[in-house]
Amino acid sequence: MAEEIYYCQSCGGVMEFDVKTQSLKCPNCDTVVEIKNNREEIVEHTLNMNAIRKLRVEEKQTVTMTCTGCGAPIEIDKNSTALACPYCGSRYVMADKQMETIVPDGVVTFKKTEQDVREIFRKWIHGRWLAPGELKNLYQHGKFSGMYVPYWTFDADAVANYRAYGGRYRTEHYKDSEGKTQTRTVTDWYPTSGVVRHFFDDVLVCAAQRNDKSLLAGIDVYDTKNMPSYSPDYMSGYSAESYTIDLETGHNQALRTMSNELRELASQDVLRRFDTVRDVRIDARFNRETYKHVLVPVYSTSYTYKGKNYTVLINGENGRIKGEYPKSVAKIMAIVIAVAAAAILILTMMLGKDSDEARYGNVENQNVICYDMNEEFNEEFNEEFNEGV
Repeated sequence: MAEEIYYCQSCGGVMEFDVKTQSLKCPNCDTVVEIKNNREEIVEHTLNMNAIRKLRVEEKQTVTMTCTGCGAPIEIDKNSTALACPYCGSRYVMADKQMETIVPDGVVTFKKTEQDVREIFRKWIHGRWLAPGELKNLYQHGKFSGMYVPYWTFDADAVANYRAYGGRYRTEHYKDSEGKTQTRTVTDWYPTSGVVRHFFDDVLVCAAQRNDKSLLAGIDVYDTKNMPSYSPDYMSGYSAESYTIDLETGHNQALRTMSNELRELASQDVLRRFDTVRDVRIDARFNRETYKHVLVPVYSTSYTYKGKNYTVLINGENGRIKGEYPKSVAKIMAIVIAVAAAAILILTMMLGKDSDEARYGNVENQNVICYDMNEEFNEEFNEEFNEGV
């Protein structure tokens, strides 16, 4: 299939989408051409059985490529000059035939340049406490590929009846085996029920079969409310992956996501009247359901460390980052030893305190020793440690 290139009217150079101006721009003479955007073209399609069974198909402006290295189906805009697979770095190979697809309703465009994401990656890799020290120089060699990933968005007006058990705490006194009076907290459970309502707006579901779903889930926060309508101009200079998850499958995943959130809302409703909650069951109904097909921007890079490949993804709109990296066994062992030593110290202090109470008589309440760590560091450290273990 012959390529159609956006040529600059001033100098004849090939124009590409420019992140800063959100327009087509010639890298040679800086000529800028505005991309037409009609937000009225972005519509919420009614979700019904007819839509699920049969989607409207139009001639697309992209070519399907198959990567010889990893076999991933990649949609390459006919104006794109990208030659490397964003997953494994292999060269693209033209597929035997073009696959049918629906034209996206909107595009969340790239707002971060490659220079921006290099700096984001540099800070991220230097903040990995459990990563080997020598790994932190690899950012200088990484190549970032910008690509558009297909997503479904779903809206629904939901209502859920729920049943649950709400618990109230109370303190009771009892005698231990030595006849001493002790106190403990017990929970009295009561059946409860209620109704929660919520309007779900643009629940995102990835529309591509990918091996890095957990990484995508860490960055898939996009402003779909203010995105422009679809235009192939936004693809110039980038690749776009074809959707491989159909509307029905995406809808079922969205229903699970919405049901989980309704269950959480029901739990919060119970906690307005009780101290704790358990066994929340919901009966949910979803009305006025609609959907859209959109493309979102993702930067991808991969690197090899001691023979193993690692992938890092960065949100091309807001810079959120999620990635894989090797963990230093020596650092993990040092942390485990430090935690064990701290636990032994605390236990020794508590035993010494109990001994003093037995000797001098008397403390009603035991104090709990807490470590006031920086919240941001604590969350990051726990995430890294759990991944490492």
